[in-house]
Amino acid sequence: MAAGEGIEMKADQIEKAFSTAWKAHKSPEKHYLVEKNTRVNPSEVIISFPASGSVKDWYSGTTFGETKIDLKLFPSLKSIGNNEAAKVNEAFLKRFQDILDKSAFKDEVDKAMSKQKKIVFTGHSSGAPMAILASLWTLEKYLTPKSHREIPLLCVTSGSPLVGNHIFSHATARENWSRYFFHFVMKHDIVPRILLAPLSSLDQSLEPVSQFFNPKSKSFMNESIGRVTEASDFYFAVMSSAASVTSHAACKLMGTTDAALETLANFFPMSPYRPFGTYIFCIANGKEAKQIVVRNPDAVLQLLFFSAQINTETEADQVPYRSLREHVINDTELQQTLRMQNVVYLDQLGKLPLPEDSSSGDTAEINMALNDLGLSTRARLCLRAAGESEARKRDNEEVIKKKKAFVEERMKKLDEYRETKSLQKVGYYDSFKIQDDIEDFSANVTRLELAGVWDEIIEKLRSYELPDEFEGNKYWIEQGTRFRRLVEPLDIANYYRHPREGAYMDKGRPRRYRYAQRWLEHSQGRTEEAISESCFWAEVEDLWNMATSDKKCSFENVKERVVRVEEQIRVWIGKGELGNDVFLEGSTLVKWWKFLPWQHKQYSCIRSLVEP
Repeated sequence: MAAGEGIEMKADQIEKAFSTAWKAHKSPEKHYLVEKNTRVNPSEVIISFPASGSVKDWYSGTTFGETKIDLKLFPSLKSIGNNEAAKVNEAFLKRFQDILDKSAFKDEVDKAMSKQKKIVFTGHSSGAPMAILASLWTLEKYLTPKSHREIPLLCVTSGSPLVGNHIFSHATARENWSRYFFHFVMKHDIVPRILLAPLSSLDQSLEPVSQFFNPKSKSFMNESIGRVTEASDFYFAVMSSAASVTSHAACKLMGTTDAALETLANFFPMSPYRPFGTYIFCIANGKEAKQIVVRNPDAVLQLLFFSAQINTETEADQVPYRSLREHVINDTELQQTLRMQNVVYLDQLGKLPLPEDSSSGDTAEINMALNDLGLSTRARLCLRAAGESEARKRDNEEVIKKKKAFVEERMKKLDEYRETKSLQKVGYYDSFKIQDDIEDFSANVTRLELAGVWDEIIEKLRSYELPDEFEGNKYWIEQGTRFRRLVEPLDIANYYRHPREGAYMDKGRPRRYRYAQRWLEHSQGRTEEAISESCFWAEVEDLWNMATSDKKCSFENVKERVVRVEEQIRVWIGKGELGNDVFLEGSTLVKWWKFLPWQHKQYSCIRSLVEP
């Protein structure tokens, strides 16, 4: 099976992962199990994680048990545009932190990585989130911006509950990490849907149902337990919540969100959890067994609801129990589907056939797969909407790409403006601030034109109207950095042209520069800087204003800020991130520096730059 970009999975690899995951599932007292897979060459290290049968290991704290991800452990799992951390299931996160703190897990991973062995992380049920978090932790630690290498890693889960929210899904796609994750789901398995429901809606049914999954319980796989009222109540509670979540999501995809549905969403809690990675929906039907592969997370969300529907009166009695049974025997049935090698990829979602459409060839095969999933016309329209939403994002990206030449030409104009002013022995920052000739006016027009383009790009990124991978695109990160370094000084000059109340960094800095700065810092694995090379002029202006207008402000009050900005200027000049035109005689920087006490200037780290 082609599992993802540059990654291949063989049936025997997946079978081995499933068998070790099931072995770990029956050993909940252990943090994890380690085995070698010698069926493949080179051999693999398989680390499998057990599930938990305790309700507290599923829900904690809030209605859906979510919390902000620990960015110290997972610095990439955030929205750069909105500067917001992803949310994950708190109970799962705590269990993984315990594994890190109380076991030899780190040493196992380090040993495998040092020998460049491929690691397969795997888990079944609530053991799967441990495999997911372990994989992400490994990617964070070993796949650094400076490593320039692939990580030999794979994450294979079965019957996994959802783990994180839309930012979690977005961030993994942006980092190009989604391709490492493969989630196998049986058609009716209820566990991948559980966290779409709030704990309150499950009442007393979750505890007895969880014992049906617990290998250490007397109720494990006990049909008499599985068929009791709790199974039916549990199934309908989960699916009712799933219906609300998916209907709301589908309306958003179609751009026709119903006002009543929005009002309902304000009164009834909606699950924050969303799929990510590649999903393989498995149908065990003897000779007709097949795997249906879906990579679009919006489409996966819809399928989690529609594929587990009750379509006939007969199924009304069978499906609730089947939704439990398929979870605990899916190791056997999943392996059955793997051996059939009957794989259907749902990639062209916008072109999916409707039930009434005539079809042939590949379309007929896809239509048959959709029928096997029990997808109605409405379900297929929702999948089409997911595909069309993805296509709109691609179209938005193409619109932006067409502006490349415009952006580069306008940037070239400002480069020429800066060079001209430097030859005239006037820094372009100070010349723009004075606005004394036609070149300054023309530069202002160009500044506004570029600001318009970048405001459009940033707003589309913040509202997730561009493909997730766009945020990791090297070209646009570099262009955003170049734009910020060249144009933000003009915005600062414009801000301080007239007396202002409040500092630029507090009240005047546009979002386009804040975002572009975070964008670069994230791509380089750096922490966020309070003052960057593009906005140091604002710090200089504030220090200059305090020195000249605030009689109560002594040098000792601001000495720490002065030393810090001087040290940063020296570093930025050394890296070529600031031009030497900032030191031209008469510039705001030089005027401010010369106003400083002579005792300080004598030992200043930029003295040789200001007074060569």
